Amino acid sequence: RMSSILPILRKEYPSIIISIDTFRANVAEKALNEGADIINDISTGSLDEKMFPLIVKWNCPYIMMHMKGTPQTMQEHTQYEDIIKEMLFYFSERIAAARALGINDLIVDPGFGFAKTLEQNYGVMQKMELFQMLELPLLVGISRKSIIYKTLETNAEMALNGTTVLNTISLTKGAK
Repeated sequence: RMSSILPILRKEYPSIIISIDTFRANVAEKALNEGADIINDISTGSLDEKMFPLIVKWNCPYIMMHMKGTPQTMQEHTQYEDIIKEMLFYFSERIAAARALGINDLIVDPGFGFAKTLEQNYGVMQKMELFQMLELPLLVGISRKSIIYKTLETNAEMALNGTTVLNTISLTKGAK
């Protein structure tokens, strides 16, 4: 979907940083060939075994997001004994695997809304400063998500104030 616009963006705005959201290595490679800079992978390489080798080949920044299951099944995978502990273990394993291949330009994303209940999302937000122990930049993608508008009993269009508040809290807890 982005292949026609990426060369235009790169030509017109040569200094912009373009991040592509995909868990498919072939899509990531096409996007990188067309001018993308960063790959943002909701599966942290677990849905396509070719993703980590591709990131090594391109030596590009790589965003690792926490999710269990697939996009179709993730909401069936919300059982955790200790969500923060399990997420930190997940990230430590995936970071070690990436670094073992030579991938060092990593960013972690707790994956708000992915394989987490409403309450779990707010629990992760409450303890988000613990992700600083990973010693990597922390990305928080929370804009107008359902955890905001469901709590406020409104819709995504009316969730800007909630987004602003949670973005501010995220920054105070270490998000970059």
